[in-house]
Amino acid sequence: MEAIINARNVSKQYRLGARSARYGTLREAFLETAKSPLRRLRQPGGTPTPTLWALKDISFKIPPGEVVGIIGPNGAGKSTLLKVLSRITKPTSGRVELYGRVGSLLEVGTGFHPELTGRENIYLSGAILGMRRAEIERKFDEIVAFAEVERFIETPVKHYSSGMYLRLAFAVAAHLEPDILIVDEVLAVGDMAFQRKCLNKMQDVRGHGRTVLFVSHSMPAILRLCKRAILLSEGRVVREGLASEVVSTYLTAGLNTAAVREWSDLAKAPGYQTVRLRRVRVLSGEGETVPSTDIRRPVGVEMVYDVLEPDTVLMPNYHFYNEEGVCLFVVHDLDPEWRFRPRPVGRYTSTVWVPGNFLAEGTVFVTAAISTYFPMNVHVFERDVVIFQVSDSLDGDSARGDYGGHMPGVVRPMLNWTTEFEPVLEASVG
Repeated sequence: MEAIINARNVSKQYRLGARSARYGTLREAFLETAKSPLRRLRQPGGTPTPTLWALKDISFKIPPGEVVGIIGPNGAGKSTLLKVLSRITKPTSGRVELYGRVGSLLEVGTGFHPELTGRENIYLSGAILGMRRAEIERKFDEIVAFAEVERFIETPVKHYSSGMYLRLAFAVAAHLEPDILIVDEVLAVGDMAFQRKCLNKMQDVRGHGRTVLFVSHSMPAILRLCKRAILLSEGRVVREGLASEVVSTYLTAGLNTAAVREWSDLAKAPGYQTVRLRRVRVLSGEGETVPSTDIRRPVGVEMVYDVLEPDTVLMPNYHFYNEEGVCLFVVHDLDPEWRFRPRPVGRYTSTVWVPGNFLAEGTVFVTAAISTYFPMNVHVFERDVVIFQVSDSLDGDSARGDYGGHMPGVVRPMLNWTTEFEPVLEASVG
């Protein structure tokens, strides 16, 4: 399949501290020309201006109809890349090939003229996208209704609040049927109801086979909307591939944490003379090590440990936390076979299974511990030993149903509902 976006060795360099040049008068231009030779005589060689490579040799291809998330830390080059792809900024070197109309929302009201009314800006944006007037008129009412600015559509947008500005800008970008929709983190500016509408609309755009590039710091949103993702760091592509794997790489960078941790050297393994931790990993229902799980599927956490001294009653346990540091729950190994029984010397594998439709979507950090309770003694306590992602489904058969927006809460159980119905009977006519 031919790519609809093809970036070839794209680089962008900025001069640090450089000021944007203003437009001068003809007299100032003549004076500047006369001064230039004298300035060069006074400062032979000059002082080189420091530069920064915001992007360096970025290359990727995106086929039509794919939704791709672009993630990375602040300063990684995400916004610069979107500006280059939107042809707002010209790359210093390299080439970008785009096959189709591009709609972009990089800042609040990108492309709007503040003196024009909301109606006029809709037509202006459509014309910039290359749309005919009849196409814009066909979508006009839908755009206005989505943006909820019916009362102010004849008002110059300079008088709009930031929320109104944002709603209209996104509505125009998403409804004028671009082949490629580019959306930056600007969605985070809106309220929760607006964010929900935007996410649902992008899902609808994806369903119609259009290509979407989506920058966000919300990993659940990336996992929910995108099958593929690109991770940027310091202006370079660090990883590209399945969204779940790329998100896992991003979240575990610098944490020495992944879906599996292992210690081959017993002397360096967590623990003391009684017991040592050898491995912890996140499991799928099929027993495979996985960095992410569908919210509807069970997920296991396996602990392998060596008991080095006999006659100790040991209690393996896990502490589950979300990305905000909130403890989701603590679980102990209450297997009756070992609950009050001292464990002989040897290697043990203890696994806990969290059922599907229990955890909320997001990032889950797991701390592994092995304790003795009578008397209380903590032999192993390895904080954030593994990490995994829980992604919710947009298929409608998880606890979120057909709701596409943010759902708070540390758990998301699929609970049973009952509904009783009594038809309203018409009063009999006497």
